[in-house]
Amino acid sequence: MTAQERPLDTIVNHTFDELAIGESAGIERTLTGEDLRLFALLAGQTDAGALDPVPGSAAPAHDPSMVAHGMWAGALIAATLGTRLPGFGTVYRSQVLRFLAPVAIGDRLSVRVTVVAKDPATGEVTLECRCTNQHGHTIIEGQAQVVAPDRRIVHARGALPEIGLDVAGSGGSGLQRLLVHVAALEPIRVAVVHPCDTPSLSAALEARTAGLIVPILVAPRAKLEAVAAEAGLDLAGVAIEDVAHSHAAAERGAALAREGKVEALMKGSLHTDELMAAVVSAAAGLRTKRRVSHCFVLQTPFYPRPFIVTDAAINITPDLEQKADIIRNAIELAHVIGVAEPKVAILAAVETVSPSMPATLDAAALCKMADRGQITGGRLDGPLGLDNAVSLAAARIKGIVSEVAGQADILVVPDLESGNMLAKQLMYMGDAASAGIVLGAKVPVILTSRADSRESRIASCAIALMLAHRYRSTPP
Repeated sequence: MTAQERPLDTIVNHTFDELAIGESAGIERTLTGEDLRLFALLAGQTDAGALDPVPGSAAPAHDPSMVAHGMWAGALIAATLGTRLPGFGTVYRSQVLRFLAPVAIGDRLSVRVTVVAKDPATGEVTLECRCTNQHGHTIIEGQAQVVAPDRRIVHARGALPEIGLDVAGSGGSGLQRLLVHVAALEPIRVAVVHPCDTPSLSAALEARTAGLIVPILVAPRAKLEAVAAEAGLDLAGVAIEDVAHSHAAAERGAALAREGKVEALMKGSLHTDELMAAVVSAAAGLRTKRRVSHCFVLQTPFYPRPFIVTDAAINITPDLEQKADIIRNAIELAHVIGVAEPKVAILAAVETVSPSMPATLDAAALCKMADRGQITGGRLDGPLGLDNAVSLAAARIKGIVSEVAGQADILVVPDLESGNMLAKQLMYMGDAASAGIVLGAKVPVILTSRADSRESRIASCAIALMLAHRYRSTPP
């Protein structure tokens, strides 16, 4: 079986006879605070507080760098040998490693093992082992001797991610996990507003096929049929609300939501402003006591968990009370996607309060509002710079002691421009998978860009499905 013929959901080992001198394999992984804590605990360091940074110090009170150095980095080599080359069935005989430099939180190690010798008499294989960091510096070097497997083992990939497989494109697997998570939920009726181009129409139909939504297409019928014919899409069995133009489509979609005929709205090929104007108008009757706001749910290979960026699409320059609602909406979304007590980082350019920087004053006030019970359901801290909001190493260097710093689940930006640029940078330069949703109205609004991928649109529908089911028991 060649690599091209091998199913993507299987892992195949390399037998002794198949191994060639010079053959190599590797994995990459970034050391996170969670990794460090896990391996420190495995090493017998049971005082989790001892692993927290000491203010003004570059290292924790009991520096666990040698734990990461020895156990974590060594485990990456073992993972490569055991799952990559030779793979399943490999038996360790001996290993000699030289540790040349420490490993810190945020370091990204590239591990590579290379076959340098084979002994047919014993079945033993000698492999050169090398770990380099993101700067190209060698961190570990040495050799391992193993007994290579003598028979082919084909192993199905498990549901859990493999150690070290922190690669670009992981958003696709994230989408699959999301679809598995919502598989038991019945689809919701969704008004798809003016899906008069191929990406938006095909996304609605694919979400229907995936069992997420029952679409009602609100648009000029002639335009829909023309788009469907050109793209080879089948509209059979799909309800259509024939309207004159995009403005009428937005108004009719909002009316369907007000009448309880749909449980969510989905943006098609019209502009965001046109759809949202219909949603927030007094006539639509979809407003709640909260400010309407947008959330990006993002997942990047370079951060250990999915996270939310808000608001990057609706509120241009929110004031203090509007930011409070933006945070409340984001916390609600975090609860729905399974984060019981999200860590909320309120971003600014600096992490100190400065009267000349309004974003820092708002951040401080929002944290005090949380202290007084005006914002509940999450842990808030701010102002925080982006670096110390997502990097424990950066927070440690700056002496920041916080339950949020370095491990934020929600990033609250100062204004729409900064949020939109942050989210787009993560998508286009950080390989982030994304979903977009609007909260604060009586129904969720699936809000994606015309440039967004199919995966982004499907993921947004899955999140709207979870929100709509939540709203059945707890109306917004």
